Order: sequence, then structure tokens, then C-alpha cells
Amino acid sequence: MSDTPEQSGAQSPQEPTLDEQIAAYQREFRDLDPQVEKVVSALGRLNRRMNVAYGRQVADLGISNAEWEVLKTLVLSGAPYRLGPGELAKRLGLTPAAMTHRIDRMAGEGLVTRDRDENNRVRVIVELTDEGRQKWLEAMRMATDFEEELLQDLSTEERGALGEMLIRLLRRVELTQPDAGGRLTDLD
Repeated sequence: MSDTPEQSGAQSPQEPTLDEQIAAYQREFRDLDPQVEKVVSALGRLNRRMNVAYGRQVADLGISNAEWEVLKTLVLSGAPYRLGPGELAKRLGLTPAAMTHRIDRMAGEGLVTRDRDENNRVRVIVELTDEGRQKWLEAMRMATDFEEELLQDLSTEERGALGEMLIRLLRRVELTQPDAGGRLTDLD
């Protein structure tokens, strides 16, 4: 029996329900565990849809997902929100060339500055501007509203349990795929 759109979330006309997808996989690959596939496929679909939603939010602010990632990384570095381009590239799993392109674009938009390190004139420092921090804060406000709405049907206990289960899955992937934090290819 197939999930209704309310049970599995609305899908595009060309995307089957999770149950239809799992049934098709089982026809072709009999060793498939349908419970495992349901979890993994639901996580994949949820991730895609959340990325689209976040992308729309940051686009409304006039920034891209790629720029959001840089803003977030600078904020996570702590005040004064400064990192070298190489460290930014490493933390984002990008090549130095892709990072340079991204920094150039963001500096032109006033989201970051790029200056020589006063202590080491060879070294470049990328720093979050006030405008970049304001964009980050507004994106966080929008994301918080979206995330609260997303989880509204879960109790506090269910949210806690789900969070712990997802962290266990994440730890397993990190243990078995330690290099999976970056990207296979640059996105911009």
C-alpha cells in the first residue's frame, strides 16, 4: 500500500512515493531491506527539500547558498570572524581556486573584506563585514522559523530522540567515511 502525499510528503509528478520507490528497488534487488531503504530515502528527500527551502530563503536576502556557507563558516570561527582563504577552503571542502572565486564575489558585494595580514604581509585574511553579519543573522531568523514549523508535529521528547538517532547515524558515516565532509566537486 502506498503512502498518501500527507504520509510521505508531496512529491513531484515524476517522483514516486517512498513505497513505490522501495517496491521498484525490491523488484530489481531482492536483498534490499525495506526498513533501511525507507529511512535512507526519506532522509535523502528531506535533505533535498530542506536545501531548496534554505536556498529560497537566502536568495530572498540576495545571497547564494555558497555565500551563506562562507558567512556561516566565518561566524563559526568566532569573533572577530576572520580566516585565511586556505582555511576557509579546507573547512568548506573546496579547492583554493573555487574559494578565491567565491571570496572575490562576496568582497564585491560587501559581505566580506579581504586584506593582508598586518603581522604577515604575505598572508591574506578574509573578514566578515557588518553587512555580511546582518545577512547571516537574517538568514538564521528565517531558518529558525522554517525549522520550528518543520518540527511542529514532534513533541520535545520526540525532537530529542530524533536528534540523538540522527547524530548516531552521522557518527557512523563519519567513522566509515572520514573524508566525506567535503565535496567531490566544487559547486561554483
